[in-house]
Amino acid sequence: MINRKKFDFTLLALLATLIFLGCIAIFSASTTMIGDQMSIQNNWWKQIIFAFLAFGAIALLLKLPMPIFDIVVIPLFVLNIIALVLVLFTPAVNGSHRWFSLGGINLQPSESAKLLTILMVARIISKEHLNEYRQILYGFLIVLLPVSLIMIEPDFGTTLVFWASLLAMLIAAEVPLFFILLMVSPIVSVVSSVWWPAIPIWLIILICLLLKSGLSWVTITVSAIANVFIAFITPVFWMGLKDYQQNRILTFLDPTRDPLGAGYQIIQAKIAIGSGSMFGKGWLLGTQKNMNFLPEHHTDFIFSVVGEEFGFIGSIFLLAIFAAFFSRIIRNANDLKIKERKVAASGIMAYLMLQTFINIGMNIGLVPATGIPLPFISYGGSNLLINAISVGVILKYLNERGFIK
Repeated sequence: MINRKKFDFTLLALLATLIFLGCIAIFSASTTMIGDQMSIQNNWWKQIIFAFLAFGAIALLLKLPMPIFDIVVIPLFVLNIIALVLVLFTPAVNGSHRWFSLGGINLQPSESAKLLTILMVARIISKEHLNEYRQILYGFLIVLLPVSLIMIEPDFGTTLVFWASLLAMLIAAEVPLFFILLMVSPIVSVVSSVWWPAIPIWLIILICLLLKSGLSWVTITVSAIANVFIAFITPVFWMGLKDYQQNRILTFLDPTRDPLGAGYQIIQAKIAIGSGSMFGKGWLLGTQKNMNFLPEHHTDFIFSVVGEEFGFIGSIFLLAIFAAFFSRIIRNANDLKIKERKVAASGIMAYLMLQTFINIGMNIGLVPATGIPLPFISYGGSNLLINAISVGVILKYLNERGFIK
């Protein structure tokens, strides 16, 4: 039952718009035109089928009684963990064990793990009797379980989404910001180790921020020592990386150092977007795509197809829809009064927003190629279905406000 006064039809319309634009982009990415010859792969109609399944799942979710929804979170999380274990024994695809193949459809349990982990963490850290230390500890332990299994697959890019969601949920749970600073500081220390003069600068900034937070000198000293240790030990870990891993990072910083290898994808993506100019080459007319210079153009690099065929204007239009979509989710998360629901909505917002940033970033050369798809736009049934259901969870929370404040 939909409560028309509380339900966010605008968010649903924005979701439908993104999925519709994704189907258009996938049809183009699945179509090859060379002269008068045209060949079309079947990716586009598979995506349309999953689009209908996604809206059907949202409709069922809205009708599901809230007590039942709350009950099934833990069992589904446990089943998902089992699926993450079982998928490790499936045949490898491109060196990874990520998919169950059922009747020609690939299901990826790491996709559903994102949503279920968020719901599980929100359930645990929103309990009133927990102090900040236990909120961080329990949240970290819950996230660590699926992340460890996903890293074995291996799929390092996806694990970033889990940690970003955890940070967003801890902030929404009103964990003091200095705890968040302590959690994020090691990442900054790793980055600062690239340029040695940055280490003392970052250390001074960290100490000043911690002093402003009113922490004891013991805590500040331990944190400073730990971050210095991390900064100095990072080069050791760098030397322990395999050659292809080092090459991927170095090529991200300078794609031209390996234009036919690790830098090929980024270079071709940037060429595609740049060649689209202001208004693009026209739908189905992207030469980088049609000549198959652009790899994975229906999944990871579909934004490059949009940039090439619809140009700067088309890219900005898509980004504007995403901006409206995320601003709507942020507004809705702030309107939720029940702590668990607010925390879960914040985690969903963080994981969708980070995936969008990483995907577009790697298309324009701002971040390394990580294999993370563009939500609602890239081809992928599991990804589309879980992302849409995640938005459906927020819509359900909003709809229930009329019954439970």
